[in-house]
Amino acid sequence: MKKCVFLLLSLGALLLLSACKDPAPPESGDAERETVSLTVWGAEEDEALLQEIFASFQSRYAGEADFRITYQPQSESHCKDALLGDLEGGADVFAFADDQVAALAAAGGLNPIQDSNAIRSANLSAAVEAASVGGTLYAYPLTADNGYFLYYNKAYFNQEDVQSLDRMLEIAAEAGRRITMDWSSAWYVYAFFGNTGLQVGLNEDGLTNFCTWNSAEGPIAGVDVAQAMLDVAASPGFASRTDEEFLAGVRDGSVIAGISGVWNAVTIQESWGENAGAAKLPTFTCKGQQVQMASFSGCKLIGVNAYSKHPEWAARLAEWITSEENQRLRFELRGQGPANANAAASTEVQAAPAIAALLAQSEFSQLQRVGGKFWDPVAEFAGNMARGNPSGAELQAQLDRLVEGVTAR
Repeated sequence: MKKCVFLLLSLGALLLLSACKDPAPPESGDAERETVSLTVWGAEEDEALLQEIFASFQSRYAGEADFRITYQPQSESHCKDALLGDLEGGADVFAFADDQVAALAAAGGLNPIQDSNAIRSANLSAAVEAASVGGTLYAYPLTADNGYFLYYNKAYFNQEDVQSLDRMLEIAAEAGRRITMDWSSAWYVYAFFGNTGLQVGLNEDGLTNFCTWNSAEGPIAGVDVAQAMLDVAASPGFASRTDEEFLAGVRDGSVIAGISGVWNAVTIQESWGENAGAAKLPTFTCKGQQVQMASFSGCKLIGVNAYSKHPEWAARLAEWITSEENQRLRFELRGQGPANANAAASTEVQAAPAIAALLAQSEFSQLQRVGGKFWDPVAEFAGNMARGNPSGAELQAQLDRLVEGVTAR
């Protein structure tokens, strides 16, 4: 009994001593915040815009994680090749052209979008289709304007002039100026073949191409198109120039019209001011008739790397980049047409000359769906046409070689 009383007294003394001590610091109610490192690939000219978007993203989620977002410039047209070269070391979030979505999905670089219903309902149906494979959405629509049309200087051309490439070349030659188009890019060269009855596209395997550009049958043969290109190249009013060279000519006054896309709208507006004009592509003379120039169309998309170490945050950032608010900001700063339905329907977007020209050209455009073997053979052929076919090689033989390369397996 004495032993029990002693134990009770000892316990009471311990409790009293404990009460007299300073209280222990309370345990933190918040676990240590996660540090989220994300790498984003985007077009070089989008860096300032993306940095602004990153800042707003970090502000929005400031209480949930510590972010380290790294921007790296990467061509949207070559994103697939860069990413598939090292999926695990590639960007967490990346911008790319829609014609790459099938290959990226097939290679395991993209997972299906989980909240696809919300993304589908928020964006234009054509943009959703471009971001899908077999009806499954794999990427976030960013723009619905990845096509090309005609920019022209109103000081030299009126609305009737820009309907005909022949007339435009005549005016440019008389003025000692140039009209430009990039024949080093097969993307633009499609303009001459697209509305002639000659065809190119993907086979059912989704990888290889079919192509009839060397056909000798039908109302217009392949050699007719080749000759038309040679006639254009022979004009002193024409020059095949890259996009960068086109803009340099716009700035120094040597170029008064050119075929390009909405990504150059801001620069052209700054250079030409009230004389900046935009229209659908003109017609060109082929086999004695006027043929409306065609175009490839498409969208820019944002993808989330299936190998990202932070897939949920990467998806949140992709959604943020492509949100209605930030697509409006992209239009404001870069002049790019939104894929978001509400942003695309805004008065500002609808009134933009470049967007209006793109919509007018859409009647003569085709969604870009060609395999990787398309690009180099077409660029090689067109480059020779731009130089005036100096070797004198037969046009049919060159077209046969083109088709052999494009359809190679």
